[in-house]
Amino acid sequence: MLVMAGPARAQVPAKPKATGPATSAASPDARYRNGKALLDQGKYPAALKELEPLAQPAARFARAADAAYFSAVAAARLKAWPEAEQLLNLLRTEYPTYPNLPDVLFLQGQVSFEQDDFDTAFKTLALLPDARLTPERELMKAQYLPRLTDRGTWQRLLRRYPADATLGRAYADRLVFGGAFSEADRAQLDALVARFALDRNRYSPPARVAKKSTYNVGVLLPFELNDPSWQTQRKNQFVTDLYAGLRLAQDSLQRAGRTLQLFAYDTGADTLALKQVLAQPELAGMDLLIGPVYKSGARLLARYAREHQIVCVNPLSQDGDLVLDNPWHYLFSPSATTQGRLAAQFAASAFGTSRPGVLLHEDNRDDAAFAAAYKAAFEAQGGKIGLLRRFNPDVDESLNTAFTGLDLPGAGHVVVMSENRRTGPYALSIMQQQPAAKRPPLLCPGSWLGNVRLDVQQFNNANVYLMYPRYFDDQAPGYRRFRQLYLQRQRVPPSAFANQGFEMLLYFGSALFQYGPAFQAGLASAPQMPGAVFEGQSYVGGAHDNQVVPVVKLTNLETQVLR
Repeated sequence: MLVMAGPARAQVPAKPKATGPATSAASPDARYRNGKALLDQGKYPAALKELEPLAQPAARFARAADAAYFSAVAAARLKAWPEAEQLLNLLRTEYPTYPNLPDVLFLQGQVSFEQDDFDTAFKTLALLPDARLTPERELMKAQYLPRLTDRGTWQRLLRRYPADATLGRAYADRLVFGGAFSEADRAQLDALVARFALDRNRYSPPARVAKKSTYNVGVLLPFELNDPSWQTQRKNQFVTDLYAGLRLAQDSLQRAGRTLQLFAYDTGADTLALKQVLAQPELAGMDLLIGPVYKSGARLLARYAREHQIVCVNPLSQDGDLVLDNPWHYLFSPSATTQGRLAAQFAASAFGTSRPGVLLHEDNRDDAAFAAAYKAAFEAQGGKIGLLRRFNPDVDESLNTAFTGLDLPGAGHVVVMSENRRTGPYALSIMQQQPAAKRPPLLCPGSWLGNVRLDVQQFNNANVYLMYPRYFDDQAPGYRRFRQLYLQRQRVPPSAFANQGFEMLLYFGSALFQYGPAFQAGLASAPQMPGAVFEGQSYVGGAHDNQVVPVVKLTNLETQVLR
């Protein structure tokens, strides 16, 4: 049984206290079977209570080694890392011939990582046979190594494991994107690149470019100016709004003494027009690139930005794959994966992990990525997703099947990830069929608040929580000032796309003036910055998508930001 509880930090809870009726009268075999069943059900304290006594040598239980391992799994799920470590040490000492020793070593490696004992973690994982759990072991190291900040530990690990490619790559990431690169690090970085055949474009530290008094920003959007028809203009209204927000941010920066020039390029609706724009020589002289909005074009521009070492920002996409392995490409929005991870961390904290969650998601790429990240992160917090279903909201049978047979009273919470306008009314109607006392918390997209088929009273004082990446307080001074300026210029209120254009350029334009054109290291070490419109932006730790995902709730028709 392979278990990896995930890389989340948590307070180590006290050893679970025995609850319920005593089971000492049951036979050891019965207690063992019951303990395993409780473990499978996610009832970790009860499972630990049944299994741990059977693991002790004094119990003389035939399956004591298995009991020790499953006890350690339960303790890990509870994040009782010291107790899990004791059980694993007991198993390795008292039952050295245990046939599932690779699983034991794997879990012990994780337990050591969770306690920031990187030396023991690497030593333990090195004992794994070469043919067992290799991909899982490397994934574990890749997930935990970004936590490591002590330079001495990095150097010690590199000396002890000079051929460890995952370690070498992680330290190269730390050197380049950790925000503290110095010329003294260059020789070691070059050695790592050569030893592990790393991509020199990715692992070239950003050139130290002198700050300037003015910066040039290229905006590559599908304006489609060659088609003046009302159909095209209406379809492209979001592009016009986005650009209007950029222009207003340009003015705001100018008033703050930060001169920034915008150069707009019409990329059309296909990649041919974008390729023609990218062939223009002046584009290589830009300090920042913004755009485009279509995925095929986004990949082209990302490649161009990397080759010319110009940061580019995608204004709308939530596809985290776009910014993988490209230090010059950012998403303004949180990726679907980041939204899933942060939402799961909120759920574990707010709803607890003692009862399993239910996760239903629309059958598309972004929502599937959200669901996978949510499940992994929630289970990393010690919880369990008891039911995971995908559905097509436009097909009645699929939607009905997804919501049929749910054990809502037994669920710790329910997540429904779909922005389709049919999903919200259907999901809330199912939830409201349950008596309020038995209705679990519901976590859903913030866009449901704007669904005309739903009454805001359905959210008010209800056990409904909304994941709202683009939440903003329309009564906050920053937004009211922005709205006033936008109305003066455009004669219409700002749309969601105008909000995004304004906030995006205000944030990344300010980064240009604070850190210069190669601002990756600056953003990686900067704290979360409050937004003028939205809740904030953060690219801490080298992230290339926004790490701020507000969760809100309506109480007395007032919005509370809970995260």
